[in-house]
Amino acid sequence: MAGHSKWANIQHRKGRQDEKRGKVWTRVIREIIVAARQGGGDPNANPRLRLAVDKAKAANMPADTVKRNIDKATGNLEGVHYEEIRYEGYGIGGAAIIVDCMTDNRVRTVAEVRHAFSKYGGNLGTDGSVSFQFKHCGQMIFAPGTNEDAVMEAALEAGAEDVITGEDGSIEVLTGPAELDVVKTALEAKGLKPEIADVTMRAENTIALAGEDAARMQKLLDVIEDLDDVQDVFHNAEIEA
Repeated sequence: MAGHSKWANIQHRKGRQDEKRGKVWTRVIREIIVAARQGGGDPNANPRLRLAVDKAKAANMPADTVKRNIDKATGNLEGVHYEEIRYEGYGIGGAAIIVDCMTDNRVRTVAEVRHAFSKYGGNLGTDGSVSFQFKHCGQMIFAPGTNEDAVMEAALEAGAEDVITGEDGSIEVLTGPAELDVVKTALEAKGLKPEIADVTMRAENTIALAGEDAARMQKLLDVIEDLDDVQDVFHNAEIEA
């Protein structure tokens, strides 16, 4: 998102997630299972799992639910095997879209994603068709009004790659994917808590959409995000409200 619309877009997305708390739990549980299966069940030794557990806490998920799903992933309980799949495609005005899924049925998932793209004005592309337009990185967003100098000093000291202040006053801290947890911990130790902290695919350039095109793009994104197997959706559209 461009600087002037970043905060508005983040608040919109958070609002939608709050409305669908049950779906948020489902996505977090999948992330916990995959992270624990790949890196072990100890959050202190597995940064991806620690981030997933933080998301679970933010979503008010009970600790026993978190533990039960870690146990499923590490073989202590019988569980479902989830596969990570990424789809790439184009939205309204040629905007680039990346859709990350976790699924126990690849055939079902690709059919649902393809249908959503085709029905609502997009096109499903091939592997690599749009991912080159994004940077895989750790990203933290601080609300407008946060002390910019304090964030910049603490972030760069902790090893962040960049600190960007948007036109709306929000502050964005970028790290390497593996360094997100270290930098986040350092910032929080100084009383600087981000509104958003996640490993993401950040668009290098954006496409501005307004009016009917903006509405159509938002509809397409909403439909894709509502699919059961979708974990995350990244895009380079700057959608004007």
